[in-house]
Amino acid sequence: MLIALYAKDKPGALQVRKDNRDAHLGYIDTTGVVAMAGPLLDDAGEMCGSLVVLDVEDMAAAKAWAADDPYAKAGLFASVELTAWKKVIG
Repeated sequence: MLIALYAKDKPGALQVRKDNRDAHLGYIDTTGVVAMAGPLLDDAGEMCGSLVVLDVEDMAAAKAWAADDPYAKAGLFASVELTAWKKVIG
C-alpha cells in the first residue's frame, strides 16, 4: 500500500531540520519502505517540509514509521498528513 506523507515544518525550524537530516536519511535507508521522498521548498528555495511516499502494509505501519522518523522525534513538524496514494504515472 502506498501512503503519501506530507509534513510542514514549524516556522523557523530550518536548523532543526539541518541538525537531524543525517539521522532522517539514515532512517529512510535502514527502514527500506520509502518509495520516493524529498523536501518541500519555500519561496526562497529553503527546505520547509517533507513529501515521502511510503510502501507499507497498511496505514498503521505508515503511522508507526512517521512517529519513529528522527524529524518527528526532534519536533520539527507543525503538521503531518498521511493519505493513501495510487501511482498512475511515472
